[in-house]
Amino acid sequence: MTDQTAFKRAVAARALEYVQDGMKLGLGSGSTAELFVELLAPKVRAGQKLLCVPTSERTATLARKLGLTLSTLDELAPLDLTIDGADEADRNLDLIKGGGGMLLREKIVASASRKLIVIADETKMVPRLGKFPLPVEVTEFGHKTIARHLSEAFAALGHKNVPLNLRQKDGVSFKTDSGNLIYDCAFGAIQNAPKLAAAIGAIPGVVEHGLFIGMASTLLIAGPGEVEVIHRT
Repeated sequence: MTDQTAFKRAVAARALEYVQDGMKLGLGSGSTAELFVELLAPKVRAGQKLLCVPTSERTATLARKLGLTLSTLDELAPLDLTIDGADEADRNLDLIKGGGGMLLREKIVASASRKLIVIADETKMVPRLGKFPLPVEVTEFGHKTIARHLSEAFAALGHKNVPLNLRQKDGVSFKTDSGNLIYDCAFGAIQNAPKLAAAIGAIPGVVEHGLFIGMASTLLIAGPGEVEVIHRT
């Protein structure tokens, strides 16, 4: 087991402490969130009763396989808690998510939860968001025009010539669980994340973006020998 995998497992195990019997629980997507689901399953088999809402088809498949009880967000909202990972996080608890392409459902579930706890290993911690390319989910119709509008919006905020890469998988355009496309926008460093989020969200054809600003209540970060807990103040 690599150090990074060990860190992911440690932080996933720590997140179990926040789960209480009878909760309505959002299940995140990505490798760390999947480890959490795997560690949660024995608790359920031992008698803990939970109703869960997955944020992706992949998470749903894993949860069913492990015997977790799933329902829909519309039936359960508001949720008590969502546990999810992140591609980047800063000490303000702002995040970039969407490396796996599930940002839309992840944000919908997070926004319908009383608390969002984010779990990650120390490699995901950054002083400023933007090293990880920011995913922007767009409609397939007119996506090149939408991308041009994104570039114009970025330039107006001082981010000129930001590379926008249409995500590919197996030689074709990647499609999200909701049937949309993703442009990965390589900023390097984002100067003002809330302002950027507002500008992206105002562009017609943008379905969602991977900036999760002010949404996380707690951040768990695993490093050598410890899991650091950072609460929103």
